[in-house]
This record gives sequence, structure tokens and C-alpha cells, in this order.
Amino acid sequence: MGNDGGSIPTRRELVKESARAPSTAQLKETQREHLEHAWTNCPLSQKPLSRPVVSDSSGNLYNKDAILQFLLPGGEVEGICSKADCEEVLGGRVKSLRDVVEVHFEVDTERAGHPSDRALADRHGRSEGWICPATAKSLGPAVKSVYLVPCGHAFAEEAIRQLKGDKCLQCNEPYSEDNIITILPVKEEDKQRLIARGRKLAEQGLTHSLKKASSSKKRKKNATADLPDATATASSTPSSKSTQATNGSGNKSTPGDGIKNAATAKLTAKVLSEQDEKQKRRKMMGLGGTIDSLYTKEQKDGAKRNDFMTRGFSIPSSAKR
Repeated sequence: MGNDGGSIPTRRELVKESARAPSTAQLKETQREHLEHAWTNCPLSQKPLSRPVVSDSSGNLYNKDAILQFLLPGGEVEGICSKADCEEVLGGRVKSLRDVVEVHFEVDTERAGHPSDRALADRHGRSEGWICPATAKSLGPAVKSVYLVPCGHAFAEEAIRQLKGDKCLQCNEPYSEDNIITILPVKEEDKQRLIARGRKLAEQGLTHSLKKASSSKKRKKNATADLPDATATASSTPSSKSTQATNGSGNKSTPGDGIKNAATAKLTAKVLSEQDEKQKRRKMMGLGGTIDSLYTKEQKDGAKRNDFMTRGFSIPSSAKR
């Protein structure tokens, strides 16, 4: 009959199967999903990867503008609220632009409108495909990919292994075997190799990009000295003012004028302008005098003025004994 209150189901009747460890196929599928997400999204801003893309010493991929926002003093990266969260994601591997290398991917123009590429764009937002210029294979979670330091050109790992050269196939710049960086490594041996390479470079006073590392004393003296000439621009342009500074010759100087790399200068100027807009929006939201007026402030004579937040019952002087 049932539903008459005369039967109480036991656990054996409710739980038909016990919990089981995930199978090998399930683990591979989960790993593939994580790898596909890392190939298409920036872990800092949680936005789709779009060129320019940079990589740290562990082979992780980031949007360059997100790294610039993290390196700027007091900068916040869109997608992650606090700088501590960014530090946790980066794991202390990125302290300046010298600790990352810009990865140059070859764009697959012939497959721009292919159905599989459109499906990838629908899922992750990245609208372009990257291929190996030597083998024409799509670079992604299904193909083990590498890039070379210091030039940053990306290839399929099998192309580098089969050719066994010591110069880049695109720019003809020489490289060593230690400077072949696996993109988003999965195997433990590849991860350990990159960690050992980072330690070796640190002992030699070099960064991931094979440039000399800045000393800690210099970094403490100027917190933004790691950005190439970007700190001079940031300090000369107050964040509270959106107007452009004028130099001695009468010409207007824009953020990023001191940076030699044109692309980096343009990106730095964009990041600085976005931070200025954020500060303007905060002021417009009333985070200035409107809220400050609710709290106690000292007058010119040093006496405190009772206001809305501190006003309460006061005992008359005549009632005091």
C-alpha cells in the first residue's frame, strides 16, 4: 500500500550504490575541461584570452592588460577584487614585466568561419584560432604546444622536436633547449623542468625573459620600477587628475610616452585611463564629502562637532553634580 505511516525505509533501501572513485575516463575528461578553460580564459580577469597574451615561467597564459593592472601600484584587476587573490593565482612568479614573455601565436585566417571555431567562440568567447606555423596544427588542449624564449613564437612541440634546430623558425633568433617552454604543461616532468629552470635563472640573477632581475632594494625604493619607464609616467601623471601633463616644450605628454615598446606603451596608457575612470565613478557615487559628512570631524579650534552618526543624548550642565 504505502503512505500509511506503517513503513520506515532503511538506508539500504534508499542508497542503492555506494560512492565510487572516479574512473580514468572521468579524470581525463575533467582534466581536458580544465585545460580547455585555461587555453581560452585569463585566470586573472576571467575574460577570454585575446592578443597580446603573455606567459610566466610555468607556462600559464594571461592577458597582458591584466598583468599591467596587477603591476601598477594599487591597481585592481577586473574579475578578481583584491590584489591578494591575484598574488595567489600568480604564486609569486610575476613581479615585473621581465617575469613574463609575450607569446606570439600564428592566427588561422583560413578557418576563421569554420563551425568548430564558432562553437569554441560561443563557449569561451575567443573568436580566433591559433595554429603552428610549421605543422599547421591547431594549438590548444589537444596539441602539446611550446614557445621559445626570448622571442616568444609558439609552435607545436613535435615541430621543435623533429627539426632539432637552435634558431627560431620564424625570426631566426637563437635559443637553447632549456628555453623551450611548454604551454600549460600537464605532465609532472614538464612542470618540474620549468621549476628547475626558474631556480637556475634566479641563481644567475635573471628573469623568465632572460633579462636581469631588479634588486629588492630598488623595488622597495620605487614600488613600480619594474615596469619599463611606466612608473615615471604614472608618478608624473596624478591619478586624481584626468588632464594631460604639459612638458617644458609646451607639448602634451600622454601616459606611456617613456616606454620604448609602442604596443606596451599603448596598453599601459589604456590601463591608466581605465583606472582614472574608476576613480571618477567612485567620486560620483558619493564616496567623498557626502558620506564623510555623516561622521565626526574636528573643527579649527580642535573641538569635535557632533553630527548625525555621533549625535546622542547629552546630560545638561545644570543636572551635573
